[in-house]
Amino acid sequence: MSFELQQFSICLDQQPLFQPLSFQLAAGEIATLMGPSGSGKSTLLAAICGTLMPAFQCQGDIRLNGRDLTALPVEDRGVGILFQDDLLFPHLDVFHNLAFGLPAGLSKAERRVRIESALASAGLEGQGNRDVATLSGGQRARVSLLRTLLAEPQLILLDEPFAKLDQQLRESFRHWVFARITELGIPALLVTHDPSDRSDNGPLLQLIAPSGE
Repeated sequence: MSFELQQFSICLDQQPLFQPLSFQLAAGEIATLMGPSGSGKSTLLAAICGTLMPAFQCQGDIRLNGRDLTALPVEDRGVGILFQDDLLFPHLDVFHNLAFGLPAGLSKAERRVRIESALASAGLEGQGNRDVATLSGGQRARVSLLRTLLAEPQLILLDEPFAKLDQQLRESFRHWVFARITELGIPALLVTHDPSDRSDNGPLLQLIAPSGE
């Protein structure tokens, strides 16, 4: 798997948000994207996953495994995203929250095997029947990432997923997330304000304001 931005920029009212950005990621690499609030970090993630509002205009190329993503709808891009909030469905148990992320066409037995294997990989064996409201913050965070991974994305975007965790949990969850992404060989782009969140396995990127600002 590989991901690439080529001279990519985003404009609003014909004004660029940041200087054109170019980088490449190989399988399992995790780029860290930093920049001040309002510099366009989350807007860039929206452009990559296909949810950018029509008021914005993009220039440059977004390529994932050789495919140009710029004209593709969200569901055809193969991009997963993890936010600060876990966004679990409160009316579903852990098992059915994870089932929501599975590809279509799997048999009932295949779905169960994949979910149980995912839970085991996160140290959550036997927790499928639990109400998500009873989970700890760390458990909810792990279930949220598992659901993203079960959708078999070819690229993962991480929009400050550690920001709301306490320091000890933040460090352990960050280590686990990076290990899973590296093990599965999925390129990833992490947005953060905290330099300690940076992965050692990938470039550090800065969004730079347009010249003259």
